[in-house]
Amino acid sequence: MSRGARGGLLRRNRDFRLLWSGETAGKFGASVTGVALPLIAVSDLNASTLQISLLNAAAWAPWLVIGLPAGVWVDRLARRPVMLATAAVSLLLFLAVPVADRLGHLSIGLLLAVSLLTGTAAVFFQTAYTAYLPDLLDPADQPEGNAKLHGSASAAQIAGLGSGGLIAQFAGAVNGMLANAATFLVSLVCLARIRHRETPAPRRERALRREVGEGLRLVAGDRWLRTLTLFGAASNLALMGYQSIQVAFLVREVGLASGTVGGLIAVAASGGIAGAFTARRAAARIGTARAMLLFELGLSGLALLIPLTTGGAGVLLYLAGGFSVSAGVVAGNVLKSGFLQSYCPPGLLGRITASAAVLNYGTIPLGAVLAGVLGTTLGLRPAMWLTAAGVPLAALILLFSPVGRTRDFPAARTRSTAGTSAPSTSTPA
Repeated sequence: MSRGARGGLLRRNRDFRLLWSGETAGKFGASVTGVALPLIAVSDLNASTLQISLLNAAAWAPWLVIGLPAGVWVDRLARRPVMLATAAVSLLLFLAVPVADRLGHLSIGLLLAVSLLTGTAAVFFQTAYTAYLPDLLDPADQPEGNAKLHGSASAAQIAGLGSGGLIAQFAGAVNGMLANAATFLVSLVCLARIRHRETPAPRRERALRREVGEGLRLVAGDRWLRTLTLFGAASNLALMGYQSIQVAFLVREVGLASGTVGGLIAVAASGGIAGAFTARRAAARIGTARAMLLFELGLSGLALLIPLTTGGAGVLLYLAGGFSVSAGVVAGNVLKSGFLQSYCPPGLLGRITASAAVLNYGTIPLGAVLAGVLGTTLGLRPAMWLTAAGVPLAALILLFSPVGRTRDFPAARTRSTAGTSAPSTSTPA
């Protein structure tokens, strides 16, 4: 197929267009929630810094508990029905918040429960979604598909963050949950209309413990998967650290209004669009591994500008730092997604994804709780300094790993990738 034909993926592939639309709608809603839930806690319930950070922690804690078995179950089942079920559950849970508010039962406990349960649904959705895309698209279309999905997710995040702040300012933060529920309804309809039916999983003897162990051994024994997993864990610890307290930081330390906070976070998140659509070009020019270092260490290192934020013109420091981090992280995710989809066997992708994600996402609640403790004991600005500094420090894992000595990631998994010798498919730096 020609390059020009591949360029029209959204136009010519109806099922991918529906997946893209549903995922974009879901990301928009999740971004509204990312602003609305902390603002409900801050403005409606007068929550403490620690309680606000626990809201973020609860959304990611399920990865630590059910992440590994979820990967096995997703490999056993058709992925689209899993996504449909989790979207429906999330829709009902987000509707529960405004209903509880109308009945006078809104509380921090309820917000924590909603965050925890929707986080559980997200474990299954994300694992199934990652494993579903390679079955939906031909290998030649997967890089474009990844770029479009990550780019639209960043655009949806921008719109959602800005909308979340504006909704909170003009209609009340609780009403943000209504917008989120509506987006999950859109996602549900789009997923239901996909016609593609997956390749049936091969029949095999099923033993949960053995299959979980197989996924863990594959990740731990492969130097590329191991490196990216360790980096992801360290990076997410730092990222969620500063992100979980940024609303409280901007409102209480910098002195900004709710609507302004949402707008600032949205503009900073626009870096993700730039990162998504420059990732492939950078990889083609300098190599996939070198591009990963450029984005994750070079750009994301500007996170150190964020703690310098003050009122007035000082908010430009937040914008510069946040934009750079968003660009670096999203570009790195595009490159990582393309690598995993070409490198990992399809029948193992769910387990490999979940095994890596347990450590990657498992540090997110730890980062949120740590930031809450630091913000409570040291103050919001010192806590922001410590967590933001962790972003470039995490990228040093890539620099001092095989990624730092290689031009390109390997195209396929070989026996040598589990050892110390360089794989034949990668180009030395």
